[in-house]
Amino acid sequence: MLRPAQVDPVSGYRCYGAYQVTRAAVLRRLREIGMPLTAVEAALDAEPDDAARLIDEHVAKVCEDPASALAWDIRALDAADAGTEQRVQQHHDGLHLAGCYPSLHLNLADDYRRLGSFDAATEHIAAAGEHLPALSPDAYGAVLRTALDEVAEAIRRRDTPRRASAPGPAA
Repeated sequence: MLRPAQVDPVSGYRCYGAYQVTRAAVLRRLREIGMPLTAVEAALDAEPDDAARLIDEHVAKVCEDPASALAWDIRALDAADAGTEQRVQQHHDGLHLAGCYPSLHLNLADDYRRLGSFDAATEHIAAAGEHLPALSPDAYGAVLRTALDEVAEAIRRRDTPRRASAPGPAA
């Protein structure tokens, strides 16, 4: 997944290029959240929307408990807020930070909804809606738009059970 730029033929010492730093950091982060190596490799080699879907699916499996999911999703939003478009472009020139925000806020809205914090859930649904113009018009974007509608309706009804269409294993 991270081949050295050079290997010293005598010592076997491996050297990595500056261009590999972002990939190494992403690989490390994905392993930190317990993503299996085969899934990490698939996410690293995927197009941006597919990579986001694979990561979302893994996180959903890991964070079935809404309080755990909330902690993870706050961390993910903080990481996005700390990121820069330039850093994202170093990883993949087709990926844009703005396109991540609808999903991040959707996840937070759903976490808060499941915990019964409907005011916080409403704030994040609104934030996700504000970021919708940055969302790609592909199949992944359509899935997120549908999920936004479902979560907004569940908030309106004050429902707390896990949505049947939520990513990850069924409850």
